[in-house]
Amino acid sequence: MSILSPAAREVIIAFADDEHLMGQQHTEWIGVAPFLEEDLAFASIGQDELGHAALLFEVIVGSDDAPIDAIAFFRDADDWRSCTLVECTLQDWGDTLVRHWLYDAAEELRWQLFADSSVQALADLAVRAESEERFHRRHADALLDALLTVDDAAGRLQSALGRLLPMALAMFEGVDGETDAVAEGVISAPFASCAEAWKQRVTDRFGAQDWASIAAEPSANRTTRHGDFASMLDRIREVLDLDRSAVW
Repeated sequence: MSILSPAAREVIIAFADDEHLMGQQHTEWIGVAPFLEEDLAFASIGQDELGHAALLFEVIVGSDDAPIDAIAFFRDADDWRSCTLVECTLQDWGDTLVRHWLYDAAEELRWQLFADSSVQALADLAVRAESEERFHRRHADALLDALLTVDDAAGRLQSALGRLLPMALAMFEGVDGETDAVAEGVISAPFASCAEAWKQRVTDRFGAQDWASIAAEPSANRTTRHGDFASMLDRIREVLDLDRSAVW
């Protein structure tokens, strides 16, 4: 494990937290998705995202389970750096599908920022993650290809897009120290530099958007939590909190 600067740690934690909660959000649809194939798909995608989160945390704290669990589950809310898009609980399947697509479209661009990282473990992980992420994007695109051709479904998905875009834009808000992390070579550019490419992907997928009228929900450099965060963290820790000293 290499010694990381505070700036590098912040950038990695932000990505790990997003992966962790996006994976958790996917798992909460297992058994309640509209059909069996989606139960299976979301189980697989969620497992991948949780695995990526664990590997990012490992870069920070090493490979022992205890410190990974500590950073993944037992930090105070103020110490998380996840974005609101992955923190919010969505009850509608259309919203969930659109979030899946929006997140993965940005995630591909985000991994590219780590591809030539000065932290070799991150560069290696970027290669591994991208080999898995292409299947996530293929899954979301296949569903949208089918559903956007059906008027009722297309209308619901466009409505979902309108609700989610302000939160999705907030994904690109950087953490404190991100500029230093770029200077150190941990990432090749700020995540915000990917926003325009991501917007073009959204336009290509869903049609033209009035980007000038869509404001990202402010998150104070990812230091504020969505209203759903506390209840989600409680669900994640429900079993662990039965006995935090237990070894599973």
